[in-house]
Amino acid sequence: MGRPAVKRRRDRLIVLDRDGVINADSADYIKSAAEWHPLPGSLEAIARLNAAGYDVVVVTNQSGIGRGLFDADALAEIHAAMRAATAAAGGDIAGIYVCPHRPDEGCDCRKPMPGLLRRIEADFDRPLAGVPLIGDKLSDVLAARAVGARPVFVRSGGREDDAARAAGLGAGVHPDLAAAVDALLAEQGN
Repeated sequence: MGRPAVKRRRDRLIVLDRDGVINADSADYIKSAAEWHPLPGSLEAIARLNAAGYDVVVVTNQSGIGRGLFDADALAEIHAAMRAATAAAGGDIAGIYVCPHRPDEGCDCRKPMPGLLRRIEADFDRPLAGVPLIGDKLSDVLAARAVGARPVFVRSGGREDDAARAAGLGAGVHPDLAAAVDALLAEQGN
């Protein structure tokens, strides 16, 4: 899917999954910008991260492309809508990294594999060791651990059965992105 343009401007970095963290997830996939709906408080949480000195990067598995449910143009429209809504809330997304492959393709970029996270390290010229990675699936926690990032699990994706396993793997567990950001910023005195 090419290398995304990155806009590194801040001293800190944080990585967010998309579906179930920033926006509502769907068993039928998010196939168009009209189907993309931010979760309550998520866009404001991104703005608060930016204000606290974080570049926010999104990393997302989008196997709907590999399954033929939508194409790269539709994904670009979804991400344009996400960026516009984030900007309207006072925030900014520094980069979006996408795995378009189906789970059976065996790529190195589909979480929990670390391929996309390694690309972020290269593009932002910094290791992800200790960098918070917030996701709503066990695959997000495992991907974070694969690169030494700090896993944070949010329940907003509806995968309650993964929450206990995530905690057992050292992830902080929070109700949603807004609560996870509250905890992170409080921990840092912001």
